[in-house]
Amino acid sequence: MDNIGSASNDSSKGEIAQHSAQENRIPKIVVVGGGAGGLELATKLGKKFGKKKQAEIVLIDRSTTHLWKPLLHELAVGTMDEGVDAVSYRGHAIANYFHFRVGNMTGIDREARQVILAPMRDEDGVEFLPSTRINYDYLVVALGSISNDFNTPGVKEHCIFLDSPTQAHRFRNKLLNAFLRIQRLPENHDNVRIAIVGGGATGVELSAELHHAVAEFHNYGFSAVSNEQLKVTLVEAGARILPALPERISTAAHKELITIGVDVKLNTTITAATGHSLETKEGESIEADLFVWAAGIKVPDFMKDIGGLETNRINQLHVNEFLQTTRDPNIFAIGDCAEFIQPDGKRVPPRAQAAHQMASTCYKNLVALLNNKPLQGYVYKDHGSLISLSNYSTVGNLMGNLSSGSLFIEGHLARFVYVSLYRMHQVAIHGLIKTGLVMLASRINRWLRPRLKLH
Repeated sequence: MDNIGSASNDSSKGEIAQHSAQENRIPKIVVVGGGAGGLELATKLGKKFGKKKQAEIVLIDRSTTHLWKPLLHELAVGTMDEGVDAVSYRGHAIANYFHFRVGNMTGIDREARQVILAPMRDEDGVEFLPSTRINYDYLVVALGSISNDFNTPGVKEHCIFLDSPTQAHRFRNKLLNAFLRIQRLPENHDNVRIAIVGGGATGVELSAELHHAVAEFHNYGFSAVSNEQLKVTLVEAGARILPALPERISTAAHKELITIGVDVKLNTTITAATGHSLETKEGESIEADLFVWAAGIKVPDFMKDIGGLETNRINQLHVNEFLQTTRDPNIFAIGDCAEFIQPDGKRVPPRAQAAHQMASTCYKNLVALLNNKPLQGYVYKDHGSLISLSNYSTVGNLMGNLSSGSLFIEGHLARFVYVSLYRMHQVAIHGLIKTGLVMLASRINRWLRPRLKLH
């Protein structure tokens, strides 16, 4: 297998080297998607090749800033300020010797080795940049994923998908408006009813964060708002929440949610959404003021068979053991948009730790290709899972060298490890010294800035 992979890539690299020599230019590596994996990869490549001008590194993303996706639930309720935690792609690119290009990929021309970007339009829909083509020698697709509504009627129109900062801002604005209504008209005794569909990590963490946020809102002039007026319903189609995690974690998280007042509905399938309610398969109507859909993921629809590449039913790109797409060894895919089948037949789950590990392997393989070295196979290592229930609790399991199997942890230790995962991501993109300074600034901001973002 190694010989086959190496032979095909050596051939491709030979063609690229010849083509590059003809044009008297260095190889060009394009990374599409600035999420956890994409930004880490572009940063490493920039430091390795961009600094010495041994290769040109280009990162493309539709946004101008990066935010760690697992933090979106905190952004949605205002307990995190993206103005502090977000990373500017342009500023980061300059500091790490790569180029940034804002844009939406719509296609791949494999024959010409070009990424096709959609026209750029302003808020009024007026085009200010035409469709663009970006040349590449090696392409890495790291687009991540979006929410999957499974074509459920009414969901797109009436539910918020908590899969981007834009959607998180939309949720926060609606939440603030609901609290303002109670504050201005307390005699109405209104409740804020929020229904969250999907008992995975996003749904569970958002449910807990909401209750923590209400307690904080009470301290910032919303004296008429209390936890008793917040009615959160968490809807899960399966027999338990957090179905992808060990049952012990699921049970602990479920117990904590019940304790803080979340109404957890199991074995409940949503068949339609309206402006005021969710309709269930059993004929029940779940009424609410805000609806959040967090029931599954998929890769954007334009990725289906893009450039003639092989994709699955949720539009993930099939990759081989080296993370190369199955039909083009010069195109890699990492993170949520890649389908990697492990030797035991299981798919690598769409988690931040998987994106981080894939970015590391992809980096090593790109370095190997440019230095005519053998490629390295990707091996997924499950280090466990942690679920943050805001300030109430954190539960999870650690796997690997800490124990022969899985070690269940909760409380302060679990919270420390959970926060450390984000710090590890910051170290990967900023380095150890700058991350230390960021942590120091974060501690100072606890005294200088409000605990909630109220705008």
